[in-house]
Amino acid sequence: MNESRISVRYAKALFRSALEKNILGRVNQDMDLVLSVCMIPELKELLGNPVIRPSKKTEVLHGVLAKELHPLSLSLIDLVIKNGRERYIPAIARVFVHDTKEHNGITESVITTAVKIDPEIRNQVSALIEKIFKTKVDLKENIDELIIGGFILKVEDNYIDASIRNKLRKIRTELTTG
Repeated sequence: MNESRISVRYAKALFRSALEKNILGRVNQDMDLVLSVCMIPELKELLGNPVIRPSKKTEVLHGVLAKELHPLSLSLIDLVIKNGRERYIPAIARVFVHDTKEHNGITESVITTAVKIDPEIRNQVSALIEKIFKTKVDLKENIDELIIGGFILKVEDNYIDASIRNKLRKIRTELTTG
């Protein structure tokens, strides 16, 4: 079974259970926390190491997360480790957070610029996306100096590359082929 199927199945089961128990918001916060904790290099190594016993992995994760997580979230982590799928925990959390946003009618969007954008412009971009796509927007901001100027906007499956780097690449292609 491939990685995405495994992650999606666990995330969907947790999502349905949280929705049934009316604790979707709480479990979503838990999964955000799990995602951030799983970015710690030592924890990432622990989850991916097949030599470390599952009981030790459970003990470490309980030590780090038990006081913060709802029992439902903690039981999912226990089940995933018991089934030997602990390396999928970050992906499960990511799928869960995505599904929760989708359920709440929120579209994840990413704007990439060479420099930090002004909050007013950020609000205008969010408002424009909300108007065009008729959805609430969770606008993430990336800074990539390599795009030189302009922006790259990704909304759902739509991708707008209005960066200077892209324009220069197009000019170079035209000059070398023409």
